[in-house]
Amino acid sequence: MDEVAAQYEHYPYPERDPADEARRLITGSPSDLAEIDHFLFGGKRDWRQPFRALVAGGGTGDGLIQLAQQLDDTGCPAEITYLDLSHAARGVAEARAKARGLSGIRFLTGDILQAPELGRFDYVDCCGVLHHLEDPQAGFDALAKALAPGGGIGLMVYAPYGRTGVYPLQAAFAALFAGDAPAEKVALARAALAALPESNWFLKNTGLSDHRASDAGLYDLLLHARDVPFDVEALLAALQAAGLELVSFTEPARYDPARYLPNTDEFRERIARLDLASRMALAERLAGDLRSHVCYAVPAGRAGAAMAKPTPEAVPRLAGIPAAALAGTVSKRGRITIDYDGVKHRIDLPRDSARLIALIDGRPLGRIAAAVGLDWIGFMQAWGPVHRGLTGFNRLRYSRFACA
Repeated sequence: MDEVAAQYEHYPYPERDPADEARRLITGSPSDLAEIDHFLFGGKRDWRQPFRALVAGGGTGDGLIQLAQQLDDTGCPAEITYLDLSHAARGVAEARAKARGLSGIRFLTGDILQAPELGRFDYVDCCGVLHHLEDPQAGFDALAKALAPGGGIGLMVYAPYGRTGVYPLQAAFAALFAGDAPAEKVALARAALAALPESNWFLKNTGLSDHRASDAGLYDLLLHARDVPFDVEALLAALQAAGLELVSFTEPARYDPARYLPNTDEFRERIARLDLASRMALAERLAGDLRSHVCYAVPAGRAGAAMAKPTPEAVPRLAGIPAAALAGTVSKRGRITIDYDGVKHRIDLPRDSARLIALIDGRPLGRIAAAVGLDWIGFMQAWGPVHRGLTGFNRLRYSRFACA
């Protein structure tokens, strides 16, 4: 058996207990339904219509369960195919779906390169898989071929700079523990971690925590047999080679180099000389904390029409921030702070925009404008900072029919 396949039979990842489904739904990016709508379907998809999705490399089921539960809650007639090479991981995912009473899921064991053989899908989820393939480009190509007309992909790949310290330690452990049984590798790795000198770069990287969460997390992070991260340029090149085009990273503001440089004419002018791809690559190198890239992509030529835009019919939906609480903070402080593992990003919002934020309750932007007595031009002048600030950190999406 391939060493990577064997790893996931011993340590299905991420470690999950199906009994926990009774108390919580794990959510995140990609594959939140409102997020999919926002980035791939212009915020306009009618979720009462049939929807076919493929979860490619679904592991123990986080993305699958989130997607299936939200589709079920929305009443969407959905068909979901789960595909993973690990029988053990599939068993956990199936148990989690059963615990929730979710149906309409086809569970398959196999390689994601089989994706084009399984049909054509409106949406493909591929989270944390492509960087582990022997030929990652073949994976990108296969997923692109599995898309139905008008479909799109949500994916996550590891990034190099935010994982500083991981790859030297992976190489060291591979040399030390070659031939050892999986459980012995974990025990030896924990002993080695406890003895590392303070100068080790892995210890200095405070954003890494999988090794503390579980044995499966430690194995995936530090003992993985095949782990090739993608920087921005490599990811964009892989998408292009597969005939795909980036719609957006889920948190595009983090890919703006201006956030990490002095706010002066000298730096603004230099940033402006770069094309968008070069600016995003620059931001990744300056930020240093991007441990993964989460993004949405569509067939080349469709990116401009895929992502939602603020129109009178667009329905704004906040993610992880109750409207009343956000409006109160903005009214009082004129800003909010987004915290990523201790890295803080400040978003300045006009205090007067609090009255607009307070009305985010499922009504479209046109009705919000009418409620505050603004014509569309005046409304957009007031809404613009809210739109740019919150969509920049994936705290605001537009979706007419998805779950809030």
